[in-house]
Amino acid sequence: MTDAMTFFTAKLSLETDASDVYAAQKAGDAFVLVDVRSDEAWSQGRIVGAMHMPYAQIAERASQEIDGDLPVVVYCWSPGCNAGAKGALEFAKQGYSVREMIGGYEYWGREGQPLENDEGALPRQFDPLVMVVRS
Repeated sequence: MTDAMTFFTAKLSLETDASDVYAAQKAGDAFVLVDVRSDEAWSQGRIVGAMHMPYAQIAERASQEIDGDLPVVVYCWSPGCNAGAKGALEFAKQGYSVREMIGGYEYWGREGQPLENDEGALPRQFDPLVMVVRS
């Protein structure tokens, strides 16, 4: 296997993106989507269907709250945030099959996927800079 094939095979086994996660949710695939951001970030907005577990709490909470046989997908704010990588590392240390959702909350929202906050559903917006927007 070439270096590029090895690299990209490994990368795709450890990362996913917002559109693939949304498609998996709609298909009813079995996995747990985990928001690893702070309480304040969670309250401001989150992905519909996600559970909240800040990355610093994963070691103490994961085995009590998430079935170890289910794959886990973690996300944080955006490509500029490394909390997703920190969360993925903590889940990996606990023996979970885990992937990081690249783009995080930001790209989920920019692609118009469902978001909510403590008051309910947030408006869906579709950003033509990150996806094809049809009229």
